[in-house]
Amino acid sequence: MKFFIDTANLDQIKEAQDLGILDGVTTNPSLMAKEGIKGDANVKQHYIDICNVVDGDVSAEVISTDFDGIIKEGEALAALHDQIVVKVPMIKDGVKAIKYFSQKGIRTNCTLIFSAGQALLAAKAGATYISPFLGRLDDISTDGLNLIAEIRTIFDNYLFETEILAASIRHPMHIIECASIGADVMTGPLSAITALLNHPLTDIGLEKFLADHKKNQ
Repeated sequence: MKFFIDTANLDQIKEAQDLGILDGVTTNPSLMAKEGIKGDANVKQHYIDICNVVDGDVSAEVISTDFDGIIKEGEALAALHDQIVVKVPMIKDGVKAIKYFSQKGIRTNCTLIFSAGQALLAAKAGATYISPFLGRLDDISTDGLNLIAEIRTIFDNYLFETEILAASIRHPMHIIECASIGADVMTGPLSAITALLNHPLTDIGLEKFLADHKKNQ
């Protein structure tokens, strides 16, 4: 499973990169705004800065919702850096744009996926990634993990190369469960990723080893 971090915070991205397990980054306008990054030029520069920190794919989201606008923005984003993946919403013009981008060799991430049908359309159009929003489905008492399992079955049935990017990850068990059912990628906050490091028995064991070592000095 690939590990992406969902943030625009460079310090958190660097921390995840230094951990040695980071495969990429996902961002969106809300995350950019959270970091106080405003204005088209500043946002584009920030995408480049992120690409200079990580080795893998960096999803950069378009704002437009019409075909021509998505194409114009997407081509401009893709031109920023080889690592950029254009993040496109799951709407009619978004699917059309994904097909256009796939024919032009521009990689895409179809975002705001909430059904297997949406995932199927995005894969048919040639999306590089599809992003089912696991946490947001859980928020409305719907089984997000079941959706990912359903998409996995469909993609395996027809040998789609589109990768399932489990998004809106909230906690470490989401990561483990997504890995168990075959999601190709997870994206979530640094806190969910680093929480995988923790186990009380590890802490107890390390404390005992260090105490025994100290006795032998």
